[in-house]
Amino acid sequence: MARKTKADAEATREALLDAAEDVFFDKGVARTTLEQIARHAGMTRGAVYWHFKNKADLFHAMSDRVHLPFEELTRELESPQQGRTPLDTIRLTLRHAFIRIEQPRHRRVLSIILHRCEFFSDINPLQMQHKMAEDCYCSMLRHFEMAEQSGQLAPHINAVHAAQLMEYTIGGMIQDWLRTPEEYSLAERGRVIIDSLFDLLSRNAPGDASTAPGALPS
Repeated sequence: MARKTKADAEATREALLDAAEDVFFDKGVARTTLEQIARHAGMTRGAVYWHFKNKADLFHAMSDRVHLPFEELTRELESPQQGRTPLDTIRLTLRHAFIRIEQPRHRRVLSIILHRCEFFSDINPLQMQHKMAEDCYCSMLRHFEMAEQSGQLAPHINAVHAAQLMEYTIGGMIQDWLRTPEEYSLAERGRVIIDSLFDLLSRNAPGDASTAPGALPS
């Protein structure tokens, strides 16, 4: 019986998180009340307070259900990559990230953080965005530095400029796609743009990272 009660409590918590995601996306975080979230979930406000201390706690729990794209990029870039050059590691990691961002939950949570979250409680959306981008930039920079040291970068570019160019390109593509996600596939267009960019950054003739181990299919 206790096991069923625990399962029921977890189901209630997930339903509240689903409702918070819906209402935050629709109204924005600052304009959303716990009463609205509870009503959207078909529950009482007391049920919300049973699982979450306040709206900020609920917001953090909703965000924690997904690994945000820059966080995933950082994690993958820091993982050991057997048989790949530093440039191929970045290229393939970005391809995977674009595919994940297209998943509905990832897209919605990212949209909430970037476009529907205002300053409130301990939530500082600009600080959150800066930290995500900075962590990703530092991970890419380390790989570009390895590429530069091994002679893989084109002579006209250095590691810092390559990492900055990649960061600005990724951020711009994601922001543009989130405004009108129904117009095109981020994974498809992102792959073309990133591959073209790497052809400009690479010392060697244009190549395709799809021949590397673990590459995405064409």
